[in-house]
Amino acid sequence: MSALRSAFAIAICSLKFNLDEILMSYKDEDQLAISLLLSYLGQYHELSESLASEYRQHCIVSKIKKSKYIHSPLDNNLFLYYIVTGTARGFIRDSGKDITTWFAFKNQIIGTIPNLNEGGLSSQEYLQALEDCILVCIPHSFIDRIYNQYPESNIIGRKVLALQYFGASQRSILARITRASDRYKQLLLDNQILLSQIPLRYVASYLSIRLETLSRIRKREIDTSLKLIDKVA
Repeated sequence: MSALRSAFAIAICSLKFNLDEILMSYKDEDQLAISLLLSYLGQYHELSESLASEYRQHCIVSKIKKSKYIHSPLDNNLFLYYIVTGTARGFIRDSGKDITTWFAFKNQIIGTIPNLNEGGLSSQEYLQALEDCILVCIPHSFIDRIYNQYPESNIIGRKVLALQYFGASQRSILARITRASDRYKQLLLDNQILLSQIPLRYVASYLSIRLETLSRIRKREIDTSLKLIDKVA
């Protein structure tokens, strides 16, 4: 038994440096992900070195597999999420049916919005990875603190909030367009929506139409485009 223990100890020692290198590579990957977040925020206002250091200390990098939940109504609403890689959607459930509310892609910040008038009560929205995602998780408690300590964080927060509000406004307008084909055309005009990265069943859910209806609309659009090409040719 002692010989077995000795052999095991020698094996562990021989692996130590490889394990250290692996752990260091994971740490470097996490810091690279946070650097991408800092670059994203820095386009709205320069971050002081101390604020950048705070982000590096308090943010967490998470890897979420395709189809897994990033957040659900059963979870505590602790974070905003910066998408380093991948695609995600928001959705709610109504009578057992999923209703897609938005899509998000790399270099965007997502999260659920708490109702501050009701003690921070979270929405009933789910956040789901549509592809394997690497996320930087930004704690709400951290955000609240840096608003008080770093003036530039308020400027960045205001500008990011303005982008989020504009996106919500665009979704509100699209939802009020009566004809399904016109909603689809409006969706095509949204440069923020990368339809090639989204399964069609979720696009149909987002447009509040059946998948079969979406397929017919897409076929008509393709046929119309081909006819225009033939006329030009």
